[in-house]
Amino acid sequence: MSASQKLDRAGVPSGAGSPDSGGRVRAALTLASVLLGYLIVPMAMSGTSVALPRIAADLGGSGGALQWVVTGYFLAASCLMLVAGSLGDLFGRRRIFAVGAVLYVASTAAAAFAPHILVLDAARTLSGVGAAGVMAGGGAILGSSFEGPARTRAFAMVGTTVGVGLAFGPTFAGWLVSALGWRAMFGAFAGVGLLLVFGTLFLKESAAEHRPRFDLPGTIAFVLGIIGLMYGTNQVASAGWTSPRVLGFLGAGALMLVVFVALERRTEHPVLDLALLRGGPFTGWLLAALTTAVGTVGVLVYLPTYLQGAGDFSAGDAGTLMLAMTLPVLAVPPLAGKLVNQGVSARLLITLAIALIAAGNAWMTVLAPGSGAVQLIGPLLLIGVGNGLAAALIDAQAMEHVAPDRIGMASGLLNTARGGANALVLAVFGAALISLMQSEVGGREQAGRVAAGDLGGESHAFLAEQYTDAWHLVLWTVACLCALSGLVVNRLVAGTAAAVTEKG
Repeated sequence: MSASQKLDRAGVPSGAGSPDSGGRVRAALTLASVLLGYLIVPMAMSGTSVALPRIAADLGGSGGALQWVVTGYFLAASCLMLVAGSLGDLFGRRRIFAVGAVLYVASTAAAAFAPHILVLDAARTLSGVGAAGVMAGGGAILGSSFEGPARTRAFAMVGTTVGVGLAFGPTFAGWLVSALGWRAMFGAFAGVGLLLVFGTLFLKESAAEHRPRFDLPGTIAFVLGIIGLMYGTNQVASAGWTSPRVLGFLGAGALMLVVFVALERRTEHPVLDLALLRGGPFTGWLLAALTTAVGTVGVLVYLPTYLQGAGDFSAGDAGTLMLAMTLPVLAVPPLAGKLVNQGVSARLLITLAIALIAAGNAWMTVLAPGSGAVQLIGPLLLIGVGNGLAAALIDAQAMEHVAPDRIGMASGLLNTARGGANALVLAVFGAALISLMQSEVGGREQAGRVAAGDLGGESHAFLAEQYTDAWHLVLWTVACLCALSGLVVNRLVAGTAAAVTEKG
C-alpha cells in the first residue's frame, strides 16, 4: 500500500471496492490476526511466573535455571524485536509474523512436554524468539495496512489487547495450573497459537521496495549489548551494584552498544537507521514509551508484595486492588483513539498521560503499612489512566513519522524499547528498594527478604517502616523522572500535528 493511498472509516483502502468486497474482509482478518498475537504473547510473559513453584516440584529446578523459564522468554523477545522488524522490511512482514507464530507454537508445545528444566529453558527461549517475530511483525503489518484514523483505531485496539493479556495472564495461567497443571498451561498457549498460525494465511505481504544486504555485524552487536545490560541489571538485586559480575556484564553490554552505533553509522543498510533517533517526533514517541514503562512497571509488580508483607492485605485483596490500575488500560485506549480522530491533539494527550503517571507515583507516597484500598485507589487509577492513554497513542503516532520502507524497523524498535525498559525497570526498582534498606535492616540479604515481603518476627513494625521509607524515595524519584521526561516528550512531538496535516 502506498503512503498516499486513503482508507475509509473501516480501515479499508478506498480503492478496494464496495463495503462487501474482499478488501474490507481482509482488513478485518488482518486486524483480528494481529490482535490475537498481541493477546497471547503478553499473556505468556505475565502468566508463566505463576507456574514456577509447580515446575520446580516436578522438574527439580531451582535458582537461575528455574528463573530462566521467565527470563529466557523475556530476554529473547526483547533483544530480537528490532531485528525481527528489520527482517520484515527486507524479506516480508507477513513472512516474519508467520515464522514467529510457527516457532512460538512449536516451542511452546515442546515446553509442555519438556522432561528436564534445561529443555524447558531452551523451549521458552525459542518461544521468546517467536514472540519477537509476532510482536514486531504484527505492528509493522498494521502500520503498512492502515493509515490515518483507521491506523489510530487499530493501534488503540492493540493497546487494549496488550492490557488484557498482561492483566489477565496471571489469572488465566493460575486457573490452568491449579486445575490441570503447568503442562496444560503451555499446551493451552500453544493451542491458541495454532489459531494465530491459521490467521497468517489471510494476511497480505508487504516489504521495503528495495532489499539490501542484511546487517549481520550490527545485529550481533545489538543483541550482545542488550543481553549484557539486561543480564547485568538482573543480577543487581542479589549481588549489588559493585559486584564484579554486575559491572562486567554492564560494561560489556555498554561497550557492545557503542560498537553497534559505530557499525550503524558506517553501513549503508543498517539494522537500525540512526536517523530515527535524531530528535524528531519519532524520538519523542519512543521516549514516551520508555517513560510509560518507568512510571508503571515498578508499582504494578512490586506493590502487591508490599501490601501483603508490610500491610494487612491477602493475596486476593491485593490482586483485586490492582484492578484499579489495570482496568483503565482496557477501557481508555478506545476513547483516546476516538479523541485523536476527532481532532484532539495527540501531543496534548501524551503530555497529559505522562503527567497523570507522574502524579500517580507522587500521590502513591501516601503508602503506609496501614493503608487501605480507599487511600490507594486514587493514585492507582491515575497511573492506569495515564498508561491507557499512552498505550493508545504511541505506536500509531510514531508510525506517522516513518518512511514506508522503515515501518518494520520502527515497530521493532518501539517493542524492543518497551520490552527492554520493562525488564530493566523491574530489576532497578527492586534493586533500589534493597539498596536503600540494607544499611538499616542488617545487610543486603535481610533487605532482600523484606523486599520479597518477608517481614515476620518481632521487628515487623521496624522493617515495615524501613520498607515504606524506601518505597517513598523510589516513588518520588520515579515521579520526578516522569515529569521531566514529559516536558522533553512535549517538545519533541511538537511537529506531530503539522506532519500529520501535511501527510493528509
